[in-house]
Amino acid sequence: MPKNLTVVVLAAGGGTRMKSKTMKVLHPIAGRSMIGHVLHAVQEAEPERIIAVVGTQRETVGPHILEHTPDAVLAVQESLDGTGDAVRVALSAIGGVASGTVLVVTGDTPLLRGESLRAFAEEHDAAERAVSVLTGVVANPHGYGRIVRNGEGDVEAIVEEKDATPAQREIAEINSGILAFDAEFLTGAIGQLGNNNAGGEYYLTDTVQIARDAGLTVGAHLLDDVMQTEGANDRVQLASLGRELNRRILVDWMRAGVTVMDPATTWVDADVVLHRDVTLLPGTQLIGATVVAEDAVVGPDTTLKDCEIGVGARVVRTHGELAVIGDGATVGPFAYLRPGTTLGADGKIGTFVETKNATIGTGSKVPHLSYVGDAEIGEGTNIGAGTIFANYDGRNKHRTTVGNRTKTGSNNTFIAPVAIGDDAVTGGGTTVRRDVPDGALAVSAAPQRNIAGWAARRAALDSDDEK
Repeated sequence: MPKNLTVVVLAAGGGTRMKSKTMKVLHPIAGRSMIGHVLHAVQEAEPERIIAVVGTQRETVGPHILEHTPDAVLAVQESLDGTGDAVRVALSAIGGVASGTVLVVTGDTPLLRGESLRAFAEEHDAAERAVSVLTGVVANPHGYGRIVRNGEGDVEAIVEEKDATPAQREIAEINSGILAFDAEFLTGAIGQLGNNNAGGEYYLTDTVQIARDAGLTVGAHLLDDVMQTEGANDRVQLASLGRELNRRILVDWMRAGVTVMDPATTWVDADVVLHRDVTLLPGTQLIGATVVAEDAVVGPDTTLKDCEIGVGARVVRTHGELAVIGDGATVGPFAYLRPGTTLGADGKIGTFVETKNATIGTGSKVPHLSYVGDAEIGEGTNIGAGTIFANYDGRNKHRTTVGNRTKTGSNNTFIAPVAIGDDAVTGGGTTVRRDVPDGALAVSAAPQRNIAGWAARRAALDSDDEK
């Protein structure tokens, strides 16, 4: 990489076409904001310094940028007077850049890859150019600045859409908005920019003409994968980029040894980690910082956010968040794992089971129709169908502890706080209000009564009522 690389990230515009109270660059895509993706790519280019230009909603955008890049310098563009003014503000914020390369990128290009930035910066530095432009050829160039070349193929100018002639608007090679500069040239050129144009703005692209007039070299780096430079100005474009980014993420994982049965219905965020021989079945969404270990199978119809799935685990038709599933464990179908759920190795959370802030030990099972909240269950324990951990007394939450190798009956209710010991048993229909010692049997149901002849007497009463 070039020595002394400075990257300027432009993130001051409002993005009014989004029609949103959320700043454009903060809109999420594949688990990160648009500018979060850009900053990730920028960091992969290993710059010595990053300057982010903020303006609209700076009180929100600035802290968000610093979350991703704590060492970034924030520069405030008080009036949105164009990209040239934005770069001037950026250079002023650090007292100027005396030497090296300055790379300028936009904050709304979420498909941008760090490797592309590296190749662009390396070519610019090797060619010793004053200005380099990252360009692409597109089928519909409407809205983009056009690259005007001379007969030898050198870049002569970048003409904005509203300033272009009809002939120039037919040019298919467009300016991506990403440029590289020799720092010394940029320092001098930025003060020469004028705003005598249709938009009344200071265009950074006018530096191309300044360089040409000075007899300096201007070049273009044509990017084959031009979608990396596409931005999102409205929700339609955002959705389109989201689909494409998801497709690329899935392709990368499949090439790394993950089976994706139906890419069209599978969504995986950028920060998800998948290990070799993971299988994702149709209708699966993996969100946030989810990690899935080797040989695990997830899906179909499963959404996991910030979850950890162990080796060989199986998660079916489940919604989970901030949960940890151990090696060889099984979950679902129709389970709901709320934050704080931990299921041990070879354990089971079964059909129509909801868990929250619960630790379920190795080999323990909650197979059917239960709610387990604020609980700690030991190893080798089985929780009977229809069991409720009643953790809330109307004001406070309380915990229930169930020991090792314990067997609880169906339709139990555990009134927290309560503890059930190791090797204990609870009878069907039992409401446990007091601690159960190790090895004890707890029952609370009243003795059964059989009332003879009840059906006949009821039929007679019904007959009288009809009369």
